[in-house]
Order: sequence, then C-alpha cells, then structure tokens
Amino acid sequence: MAIEEKIEITESEWEIMRVVWTLEKATSKDIIQVLQDKKDWKPATAKTFIGRLVKKGMLNTEPKGNKYIYSAAFSEEDSVKSVTDRLFDQICSKEVGKTIADMIAGATLSHKDIELLQTVLDKKKDEAVDEVACNCMPGQCKCRDNHNMN
Repeated sequence: MAIEEKIEITESEWEIMRVVWTLEKATSKDIIQVLQDKKDWKPATAKTFIGRLVKKGMLNTEPKGNKYIYSAAFSEEDSVKSVTDRLFDQICSKEVGKTIADMIAGATLSHKDIELLQTVLDKKKDEAVDEVACNCMPGQCKCRDNHNMN
C-alpha cells in the first residue's frame, strides 16, 4: 500500500512510528515507556504525537477496554520508500546519482548491504543512459545548458 504523498511526518513522529513498527501493536503506555527510556519524553509529549499520527492516518486504533491498541497503517518499508521518492522528486534528476552516493558514503553498511548495492548497481548498468536529462523548470537549478540559458 502506498502512502498518500500529502502525508508528512516529523522527526518526533518517526520515533513513535519506529516503536510501533517494532512492537507491531502497542498501547500508549508501551510507546511511552520506550521513548521515556530513549528520549526522556514526558507521557503527554508521546500522547500528543500519537494523536497527530492517528489524525494523519498513519496509526490505526483498536479500542480494548479503556485503552487503545495502536498499529501502523503503513509498513516501515512503504513509509521509507515514500520519503525517498518524495526526496528524489524534489531534486534535479541529474543530482539523484550524486545524492545516492552521498547517502551511501555517510551510512554505516554491513558487508551484506554492500553486496546488495553491488547487485543492484550491476543490474542498473543494463538500463543506464549516457546522461540523465534534467527535469527542472528553467531557473530551478544550475543546468543552464539544458535550458539554453546563459
């Protein structure tokens, strides 16, 4: 299931989602406990973010007695893919390769991660182009040559 592009979540809301993805189903008490230990958050802070995520449709709620059980409306994989797709949509197509390289350079990777990346890159060679076309409107980027601008 794809995430609607309009949904954006804050860094703090990501923290809530990471807890829910890990626990799969959680009460606010479960979420609060993890984030008090990790972030020293007060219960009211976590509850505020939980409420925002419910309103945004990122968390499902299931009433159980006098409490709610929260579960993720979207998988972590779908959420991360949505964020990366949005990032690449917001930059010049000519910058995507460099951006990915910068992300890889700054990440801690396992040998297995590197093997996966090498496999993906080997497959991408078959569909590679000599030059990526700029997708920007004139005046949006520094690709002046692609827009016949001086």
